[in-house]
Parts: sequence; C-alpha cells; structure tokens
Amino acid sequence: MSVDGALTWHGYPVGMARTILVVDDEPKIRELVRLYLEQAGYVVAEAADGPEAVERHARLAPDLVVLDLMLPGLDGMEVTREIRRRAETPILMLTARAEEIDRILGLELGADDYLPKPFHPRELVARVKAILRRAEGGARPDRPLEAGTLRIDPRRREVTVAGRPIALRPREYDLLAALARDPGVVWSRDDLLTQVWGTDYPGETRTVDVHVSALRARLGPDGPAIEAVKGIGYRLVAREPAR
Repeated sequence: MSVDGALTWHGYPVGMARTILVVDDEPKIRELVRLYLEQAGYVVAEAADGPEAVERHARLAPDLVVLDLMLPGLDGMEVTREIRRRAETPILMLTARAEEIDRILGLELGADDYLPKPFHPRELVARVKAILRRAEGGARPDRPLEAGTLRIDPRRREVTVAGRPIALRPREYDLLAALARDPGVVWSRDDLLTQVWGTDYPGETRTVDVHVSALRARLGPDGPAIEAVKGIGYRLVAREPAR
C-alpha cells in the first residue's frame, strides 16, 4: 500500500508508521520489497527511476530510502547526492555490482549501508530495522575521546583531526568511536558488527571492511591509522601531532 493518496494504512494514520521509499527500476523487486516491508509494519512509497526518487523524497520526506545503484535518468550515486543536499535521511543502497569501489563510493557519498543483489527480503527488512534503530540514537558517554591528532566530542558527535573538522556519516562516526575508546586494542569484525550495527544485525563482516575503507579516506594522512590485523579485525593506532 502506498502513502500516495492515502490518509490511513491498516487503520492507522500514516504519520504513526515509518515511511520507506523503495527505488528500483525492476517492478518485481519493488513489489517483493513492498510486501515484506508492509508485513513488518512500514508504509511504502515507490519510485522507478532517479528523477522520480528525488521528487518523491522531497515531497514525502521518508524515514529511510532503499535505493538501487543502477537506475535510469539518475543513477543511485546521483540520487544520493541530491538527497544529501537537503536531508540526512538514512539510505540503504542496493547494488548488483561486485566491485568494492562502488560500495565505498556509495558510503562516501552518504549511504548508510549497502546490500548486494541478489538478497533475501527478510535480510533487507532486518537491515532497515537496524538502520532506523541506529538513526534514533541513544545514550552516549559524554567523555571526549582523544588519540594523538584525533579528538571526538560525543555530546556533539563532532570529530577533528589536528584541529580540522571531519564530516562523518552516522555509522562511520559510531565505528570510529568504538575503535577510539581503546586505541591499540584489536577488535574482531564480529565484535564491531555487534557494537556498531547491533546485536541482531544480519549483515556480513565484509560490511565492516567497506566502512573502514571509507573511514580511512575521510580521516586522511594526519588522522589515526586503522590497521588490519590479519585473520582477526582492526585496531586504531594514534598518530601524534607533527612538531
């Protein structure tokens, strides 16, 4: 059921249910995703191409966008750019491409997570729930975190490297904060998934690798090193300010 032209959904006012915008040029995929999301209690709107996605996002202000990477008109990267110019709506990007660079670029542009095709619709619903839960936020420690040139202000969710502000997506911030709480300590990928994405997150550990790659690019050469520990996971190593 669509939000377009409807004031109620399953007997409830639309404003009481979360609205998900599903963007894909394949009708069968949109229909399948709609079915599972509606069964989970969400209101679903659809778009079949990039320009329609931008227009519906502006008009409906959905709580989350499920966005295919390959779209006619404007591709998923361009749609993400347009959305990010006006809003911080969480974005779950769908991609049939195998290249890691496409996933990294999507995350750098502002996508909150990605899900490779083909996917199980139940996994998509679980990821939607996890992203929305993370977007709601929660209690965070107020103590600033410092590691060499890195400084994190949890109250403002602000990050600086050598005094330079660093703009991070919400999931990137959470990942960096988790690593920075214990510099030098090795975190397994499974532990990072649990800490950052939630205990019931159904994603693969490869999600951590992609986010780490995007985070390294944002921090730059002056920022802390996020070192891979073969067969285990990652640790944060502080870089001291240049003298």
